[in-house]
Amino acid sequence: MPQPDPIPSLRRSQWQRFRRIMRWMALVSIMTAAAAVYFVTQGESETKIHMLIATALGAGLSVLLGAALMTLTFLSSGSGHDEEAHRTPDEILTDKDEL
Repeated sequence: MPQPDPIPSLRRSQWQRFRRIMRWMALVSIMTAAAAVYFVTQGESETKIHMLIATALGAGLSVLLGAALMTLTFLSSGSGHDEEAHRTPDEILTDKDEL
């Protein structure tokens, strides 16, 4: 007798979606870091390697951190947990009474 396909886990699919988005954003942050280093080298006649490393890390990690926080915000909003957090105890009691 054939078995039905298992229902995919929402948690697992959310983590897969987060990882997929973060892979793309890692590429964007690398490009941003490269652009920042390029612009720093164009402005200075003498650039030190320490300044280029700090610029690349600062620009790249800032973009990556912002992308991670925004991705988590969007995934949290899409999961429905935000609506549950805004409910007051009176609304919860009213919903239970209606059942």
